[in-house]
Amino acid sequence: MTTLTFRPSSDTTSAVAKASAPARTAVERAVGREPGDALRALAPNWFAVVMGTGIIANAAATLPLQFPGLRGVATLVWAVAAGLLAVLSIAWIAHWRRHPEIARSHGANPVMMQFYGAPPMALMTIGLGTLLLGSDVIGMSAAVTIDWVLWSAGTVLGLISACAIPFRMITRHSFDGDAAFGGWLMPVVPPMVSAAAGALLIPHLPAGQPRMTLLFACLAMFGLSLMAAFLTITMIWSRLLHHGLPAAGMVATVWLVLGPLGQSVTAAGQLATVAPTALPAREAAGLDVFALLFGVPTWGFAMLWLGLAIAVTWHARKSMSFNMTWWGFTFPLGTCVTGSTVLYAHTGATLFAVVAVALFALLVAAWAVVAARTVHDSLYGNLLRPAR
Repeated sequence: MTTLTFRPSSDTTSAVAKASAPARTAVERAVGREPGDALRALAPNWFAVVMGTGIIANAAATLPLQFPGLRGVATLVWAVAAGLLAVLSIAWIAHWRRHPEIARSHGANPVMMQFYGAPPMALMTIGLGTLLLGSDVIGMSAAVTIDWVLWSAGTVLGLISACAIPFRMITRHSFDGDAAFGGWLMPVVPPMVSAAAGALLIPHLPAGQPRMTLLFACLAMFGLSLMAAFLTITMIWSRLLHHGLPAAGMVATVWLVLGPLGQSVTAAGQLATVAPTALPAREAAGLDVFALLFGVPTWGFAMLWLGLAIAVTWHARKSMSFNMTWWGFTFPLGTCVTGSTVLYAHTGATLFAVVAVALFALLVAAWAVVAARTVHDSLYGNLLRPAR
């Protein structure tokens, strides 16, 4: 057993993602980068790119304000995200084959191992987008089949990460009181994504026990992820109050708290929507009430955290250099969009529709900035250049 004391600092930021460096000339890039370097630098946190891109498509598909062309653009974004998933999956397999020692080291790194929650969430994000948008292109039957495959794979991997990563944290590492950061949520959130995405698959099962089984499985995953997330959020809140902001390179991880909050509101609402197809009327009505009694207060806390996250980011903006943690500005915010949309669908309250549209605009703006910086620093910076 390897035991260590871990405190996130500016030195550990490179374990999450390499910060961008000043642009280099073409000659410098050609001399300094060898074949296979990009694969060597690949890590599971890169699947956050798929998550952050795919959530835009999924949020747009159900946005309360639907204007001409939105669905077409959303479908295009889904296709781009699906392509990114395919490319990254192939590259990650090649990374494991060519650089197995580096790949294994990610699971031992107290920061990077948290991001093993990203691949399963990326799978389910694209699966859901296939059902919501891809069906217009490939047909509903094929879309449902693909979603089943991606959701099943993502669910299995997500349950493994939700158990294995905390176990490894308990048995392999010793953490100081100021070690908690938003990345600790990454391994335990995938089952919540399974609950939200699985709800939309319930109507595609035969009536009776199959639908009931999946619904209860989704509720169980909702619960296990929710309780683990709330425990972790408490530690993150305590860390911020007692020890202040994390290192500049880790500030963006504060936004990750929005993920389980927004996704839990989304899951509760979507499970309540499909409950009448799987449960007796009384139980279905109970879930509908729960979706509001749980959803609205949790949504309120999410809005509080969003305000804190914006304020913290603005406060630290001058010291924040770009790295892959900036993708934390996208997917968690997207779950707040879908959570607001679900609450609007259940209540008809204009408040939730207005907030959903406003947050969607913020999501698109954040994605545009982060995506542009990722492309730039992949070509001219150090994102795909391993440390020597």
